[in-house]
Amino acid sequence: MTLRIVALTFRAQAEYRAEFLLKVAFGVAWQVSIIVFAAVLLGRFPGMGGWPSDAVLLIAAMRMLSHGLFELFCGRATELSTIVQAGKIDAYLLRPLPVYRQVQLSIFPSNALGDLLVGVSMFTSAVVALDTAWTPLRVAYVGAAVAGGALMEGAIFTLLSALQLRLPAGLSWSRWVEELLSTFGNYPLKILPGVVNGAFTFILPLAFVAYFPAATLTGNTSGLGVPAALAAAAPLAGLAGFVGSRLLWNFALRHYTGVNG
Repeated sequence: MTLRIVALTFRAQAEYRAEFLLKVAFGVAWQVSIIVFAAVLLGRFPGMGGWPSDAVLLIAAMRMLSHGLFELFCGRATELSTIVQAGKIDAYLLRPLPVYRQVQLSIFPSNALGDLLVGVSMFTSAVVALDTAWTPLRVAYVGAAVAGGALMEGAIFTLLSALQLRLPAGLSWSRWVEELLSTFGNYPLKILPGVVNGAFTFILPLAFVAYFPAATLTGNTSGLGVPAALAAAAPLAGLAGFVGSRLLWNFALRHYTGVNG
């Protein structure tokens, strides 16, 4: 059933080819703009916070690839307030399919194809440029880290969408957090003040998306603000965060009373 719905929503998007291609191009353009900005910074400052350029590139590449996977599978969580205000979620409650899945299947995320295209390209370049021996254990870890980063981003926005079930006007929260992730998620967080670094670790867990896994892979584990073992467990933290956010989302849905209260 899920695959059939995905096929139908994809065909609906592809029916308007110009719009479909523009959305893909927008995803590419947005990610490329981040790469260009990072390249300019690395060109002027070969190292950031004691990290060499190839290690910084790995952070950006892992975050972009994780973001593309998040957009593909869970990205509609950022639009939940619009769905609630339009009254669509009331109809979802009547259908024999999990509501969260219906939200994710409501539209095919064509922009995610652009995100993934750039993310895969940059990730491949970063892996080739990194001066390290890619043992089977490292390959398995980087795969788990990318999946864990996508799950952690999904956890953040699923949590925000759970709040939007009670406060439908909270779309600006998701937009603000999205800006924070795209602005600070591509660089070593140790270059930021200690308070901000701590906030991006324990309040908005941006550090678990790509920073901690990249630090583990490259050996830049000094000054992280957490034990190296916790940084290495970032993929598990992403999984635990997503499971916890889904439980909270289900709790919020059970207490959903409609857009008019």
